[in-house]
Amino acid sequence: SLASTAITCFTRGLDLRKETEDVLCPANCPLWQFYVFGDGVYASLSSVCGAAIHRGVITNAGGAVRVQTLPGQENYPAVNANGIQSQVLTRWASSFSVTRIKNTVLEAVGRSVSTARPSTGKRPKKPLDKKAGNKDCKADIAFLIDGSYNIGQRRFNLQKNFVGKVAVMLGIGTEGPHVGVVQASEHPKIEFYLKNFTAAKEVLFAIKELGFRGGNSNTGKALKHTAQKFFSLENGARKGIPKIIVVFLDGWPSDDLEEAGIVAREFGVNVFIVSVAKPTTEELGMVQDIGFVDKAVCRNNGFFSYQMPTWFGTTKYVKPLVQKLCSHEQMLCSKTCYNSVNIGFLIDGSSSVGESNFRLVLEFISNVAKAFEISDIGSKISAVQFTYDQRTEFSFTDYTTKEKVLSAIRNIRYMSGGTATGDAISFTTRNVFGPMKDGPNKNFLLVLTDGQSYDDVRGPAAAAQKAGITVFSVGVAWAPLDDLKDMASEPRESHTFFTREFTGLEQMVPDVIRGICKDFLDSKL
Repeated sequence: SLASTAITCFTRGLDLRKETEDVLCPANCPLWQFYVFGDGVYASLSSVCGAAIHRGVITNAGGAVRVQTLPGQENYPAVNANGIQSQVLTRWASSFSVTRIKNTVLEAVGRSVSTARPSTGKRPKKPLDKKAGNKDCKADIAFLIDGSYNIGQRRFNLQKNFVGKVAVMLGIGTEGPHVGVVQASEHPKIEFYLKNFTAAKEVLFAIKELGFRGGNSNTGKALKHTAQKFFSLENGARKGIPKIIVVFLDGWPSDDLEEAGIVAREFGVNVFIVSVAKPTTEELGMVQDIGFVDKAVCRNNGFFSYQMPTWFGTTKYVKPLVQKLCSHEQMLCSKTCYNSVNIGFLIDGSSSVGESNFRLVLEFISNVAKAFEISDIGSKISAVQFTYDQRTEFSFTDYTTKEKVLSAIRNIRYMSGGTATGDAISFTTRNVFGPMKDGPNKNFLLVLTDGQSYDDVRGPAAAAQKAGITVFSVGVAWAPLDDLKDMASEPRESHTFFTREFTGLEQMVPDVIRGICKDFLDSKL
């Protein structure tokens, strides 16, 4: 047939039903998410579009591909081509190859998809962009406005004008920043959520309509409420996008901000304080806590506090504030995969590994650990070595800097002995992850082994996963694929890594880090 089936970035060879199938790959697949095994002949586990880009049949602009089913084979090689690093696989039950489609009719079908919108000069592009908004500014922002008697109706209106100007300049849109507003008064009130509007015009209208509530400002209460309730998925928060609260404060808060600041940081929210009309020397006696700004902001480094002398003539303050809110890399309080994970390494110290290969394993662990932001409030690393016995080399709370963790890894001494992987997983789940189970970080266990375990691995691995630990298995040399898969979390294919030689561990580092980050993003806001 001449029609080709449209598939997704993640369709694998084994998802296709026919012996020979013509498919259409979409454009702009995220290259790093492709799992591809082999070169030329690909294990059917592989992403079809990933394999086609790897082979040079199409580019990331997508297009038509002919997929031919082939028998399984052994030792699919790892090759880096066209921006994709394929991976090694010892054996798989079936394979496929990808080729360009010669048939001109199909080529036309493939092409017409990418040129569906004829570019007639500049015109049609404009409205599209406007709707998408400023793609370079990724942020979910709550403006926490002051609605207290302190500010009064007149300045409240000036505050609304200022917030409106900031909202417009941000470039709100479906793919740009999203904003909502909360009013702090006696009791906080969420006026509208992130999901309610995705166009600047609508947001402006909603801000104009806000009514002044009055009462005490109770900013601390409002900040805590916003941090806990505002940024949920149901309310329109987006995964992997920085969460920001901009607190507008006229004068000083009527309650304590310290606890609210702690809660916001725990929830991964970046708090900015815009203080207007700072208290005068005479007024300072009425302020509960002079250091209220430093206690509430994300980091006390000057970046998160912003001052305006009065609510009059604030236009010149709009742009610098917008630039801050769009500085993705400065959002130090965001929970990212790099600062919010606990990674436990379970290291096979059995006699088949040998001293020199054991060093290569430690190097692999160091290279994975190095990618994360290790600190008392950030990511944490632990290591356990096992033979028939287990030895905790260091626990999650032993070292809270990257330097100390890396030096502790270097100093691990090789044990040598048998292989009881199941026991070791149970030991690690109980003793190393047990104390961390109510913490804010997501838990990962990387099991590194080079051979068959003498005991059952399936039960202990299932128990670890039930305890909220995501398990990756990394096998070398004689580690049986069945064992590796039995230990790994679902989907097992993307949580199982294998290399014939210890020297192959080094190439896996980026894939393991990406695997951890992908799981982190899928699991939480």
